[in-house]
Amino acid sequence: DSQVGHEIFSEGERQAWRELFLRHLGPGEGRQALDLASGTGVISCLLHGLGFDVTGLDWSEAMLGRARAKAAARGARIRFVMGDAERTLEKPGSYDVLVTRHLVWTLVDPRAAFREWHSLLRSGGRLLVVDGDFVSDNPVRRLIRLVERIMPGLAAKPHAPDAMRETHERILRRVYFSKGARAREVADLLREAGFVSITIDRDLRRIHRQQSKHMPLLKGVERATQHRYAILAVKG
Repeated sequence: DSQVGHEIFSEGERQAWRELFLRHLGPGEGRQALDLASGTGVISCLLHGLGFDVTGLDWSEAMLGRARAKAAARGARIRFVMGDAERTLEKPGSYDVLVTRHLVWTLVDPRAAFREWHSLLRSGGRLLVVDGDFVSDNPVRRLIRLVERIMPGLAAKPHAPDAMRETHERILRRVYFSKGARAREVADLLREAGFVSITIDRDLRRIHRQQSKHMPLLKGVERATQHRYAILAVKG
């Protein structure tokens, strides 16, 4: 919750997220929504504010505890449950909307997960994936690393200890998108799972502009140039 991109730190960013959800999902109007890997409830609370009847699912009890506290502080009636986003154990055909933020790139078996998510939706239900390629190198990232070496004071944060970096790399090797979750590949797997009317939305600039106001300069530049996207997929 202390990091930009996880918690929301301004009304401007909150409004940018609302606009993204309204653009692809429409107003809640009491429809059933499942926030997969809901973490501390940031997206769950946003969906609730748009009129959805929200369930947040996460497998971290610590995260769920914080999410419940946030919802209670806002007077938001949100159901939070512990579960695995790849095998939710939720009832098939029980949701109108599924939302994920920064989950897909961590999946071990996205094919199984996407089939599961497809089964949870009612006919005409909508899945909105907000994700990105946070792994692949690019000229901008290489330039930022060079500048940070020359001018360490511009670095967003101290470099991670070797043990932490090695742990991250070991985990990364186990996930399906270990080389980066590109939008087209994710869309193809969603189509394979049975979703139709798949739309890739790469215009997340307003969200990124708002986030960059709370970041060091170089981190904001990196955020703006990453391969980030939203994908809308519909169950036929």
